This record gives sequence, structure tokens and C-alpha cells, in this order.
Amino acid sequence: MNQANTPDQPKPIIHAGVSRFLEDVQKSGILNYRSESLPTWCPGCGYYGITHGITQALSELEIPSHELVFVSGIGCAGRYPFFMKGYGFHTIHGRTLPIASGIKMANPRLRVIAVGGDGDGFAIGGGHLPHAIRRNIDLTYVVFDNGIYGLTKGQASPTTPQGQITATTPYGNPEQPLNPTMLGLSYGTSFLATGYAGLPHELLPIFKAAFSHRGFSLVIITTPCVTFDSVNITYDRFRHLWHPIPASHPVSDIRSAMMLAMSGEHYYGVMFSEDRPTWDDRWETIQRNARKK
Repeated sequence: MNQANTPDQPKPIIHAGVSRFLEDVQKSGILNYRSESLPTWCPGCGYYGITHGITQALSELEIPSHELVFVSGIGCAGRYPFFMKGYGFHTIHGRTLPIASGIKMANPRLRVIAVGGDGDGFAIGGGHLPHAIRRNIDLTYVVFDNGIYGLTKGQASPTTPQGQITATTPYGNPEQPLNPTMLGLSYGTSFLATGYAGLPHELLPIFKAAFSHRGFSLVIITTPCVTFDSVNITYDRFRHLWHPIPASHPVSDIRSAMMLAMSGEHYYGVMFSEDRPTWDDRWETIQRNARKK
């Protein structure tokens, strides 16, 4: 039985600074998008920063939680729907995008956000990405790219740099890594943005733009794995490597976006955005034409 505080049981004292911080968090509205389940990620994981950016964007856009659906596959991001307030679907390995697409097709009024790691999205699930992109399904796909398989204890992933020592490449990774940004652009995505989990404040405008875009929004966030990667994507190494996309960059120019993607530099921001009919738009046209006949 729970007992109320008595004179013999004083209430815990909360430091004034912590109290003000908690009040600010409550007023910000981000807790309206978080469930009571606490994340199980390692302390220091970049996924916390990504989640903060997502909840901030949802709060500022005032998207009702009952309109949200979070879809995940397998990996460290697999249990993401458990940590968010809204509908959720924890799917099987690599099948995040087909299920997220089906949800959006079945109920276009829902806001669908698919999440997954570089392995889930570019290895076993890599074959689904071009088809979700070419259909221009109106959903957002957030890739948590840490360059390694974290959940299964540090094996090489599709984005692990050549030469890196991992659990499956003890003498160095012999394979050339994928360039996810070029992959999304070459497949023809109607929106692509990149960011870094170590710059959480810069993630807010990225996610606001992605959630506001009509069509397939691909957001690739580089994030450290503090447990299994101490040489490649680390907070110390990446601290000064990231730069904002130049203000002069034309976001509607696919060639300029590809030049940025191939530059070898680390940019954050919206790299490409283009308005074009979504799958829902084309489906409505087909329905109208069918009714006329």
C-alpha cells in the first residue's frame, strides 16, 4: 500500500535548477509525444538526441499524437514505437518500409514515421527503399546511421568505413561503404535531409521540414555508437566536422544536391526537396477516371 508523506518522511528536495528545467520540459510540450516507457539505449547514445529533435518538431507543428504511427524494424531503433506516444508497429527485420507504406495507403489521414538503423534500412531492407521512393509514399523515413550493428554486438554494417575493425572484421573491413545520401538521391527521393545526433538543436528545423513535406521524406542522421565504435563516429572526432548546408545551395536542384553528397564533407540540413504528386494523389486520379467509365 502506498503511504502519504508524513513528518517522519520528508518530501525529496529537488534542486532549483533541476526544478526549472523540468518545468521548461513540461511547458515545451515534448512530453505529449513520449510514452511512459523509458528508452533502453546505452548512456550517451545519439538516439536520445534524435528523439529530442523529433519530439520538438512534432510539438512545434502541433501534430496530434493520435494521428501518428511509428514503424520500426529490428536493431537498436527497433523498440522506438514503445517509447513514443501514438500508434506503433514493431515489425520484422528489414520490412519497415513495406509495412509503413501499407499503413499510409490504407489510411492516408495518418502521419507515418518509419525509423531504422543503417543495417535494417540498407542491408536486409535495402531492396525496399527504391520502391517506397519511386512511389513517393507520403511518409517520413528516419535512418539512425551509426555505421555498425549495435544491437547484435558490433558487427560491420553497410556504412562501416573500409578498414575499420569490428566483431566480424577483426583485420579491418574489406568492403567499400555505401553512401546513403547518394543512394536516396539517385533513387529519386522527393526530399532528403542529413544531420548529426551530436547537434540536437540543428535537428529541429530538419524534422519540421521533413514532417511538413508531402511525399517520401528521407532523413539520414549520423549518430555515434558509444559502446561498439570508439574510432569512427565518435563525439570527439565529429565535433568540428559538421557544417550547415550553404545558404546559396538550391534545394530543388538534384545535381547540386549530388555534388554535396559526393563532396566528402559532412553537411546538415535539407539537401533536396521537390514538390511532386504523391501516391495518394495518383490513386485518387485513378479512382476518378474509373468512376467516369
